[in-house]
Parts: sequence; structure tokens; C-alpha cells
Amino acid sequence: MLVIHMDTEKTSELIENNGMEQFMQSVLERLRPEAAYFGPHEGMRTGFVVIDLEDPSQLPVISEPFFSQLGARIEMFPVMTPDDVRTGLQRYAAG
Repeated sequence: MLVIHMDTEKTSELIENNGMEQFMQSVLERLRPEAAYFGPHEGMRTGFVVIDLEDPSQLPVISEPFFSQLGARIEMFPVMTPDDVRTGLQRYAAG
């Protein structure tokens, strides 16, 4: 799960310059998220994006556009689908 807290001033400027839609479309096409939701959180424009992180070396590619274009604060943490939980519990029990 990727949580993107976007800087209000930078995102407002991008919105006013009609660049936000293109930026988000470009980033989401590259990330190919399983799900993406946007709304206010902790007083900031925030994105909640579920991605499949196959390799930690993907972190700069994922986070840098948000840092440089939106002045964002990024949080990443692992999440699982119900199937992932089931598989993990089976491996634990077998283990």
C-alpha cells in the first residue's frame, strides 16, 4: 500500500496549471495499481494506492515523481489480500 500525502501548495499550482490530470494519468499508467483512491486525510490531499511491489529497487521509480512534482510525503507498507493471508497461515502451520 502506497499512501501519498500531497503538498497543498504544489498540488494547487499543478491543478491551476491544468497539469494534475495528466500527471496522475501518467503515474497511474506506470504503476498499474490494483486499486487507487483519493481524498482528504490528515488535512491533505491524499492518495491510497495498492500496488504489487515485486522488487525494492522499484521504490525510486514509484516515489520520485510524487516527491518532485507534488512535494509529497510517502508511506509504504505491506498489505495482503485474503488469499495472501490464507497462504501465509498455511505456510506458518506447515512450518
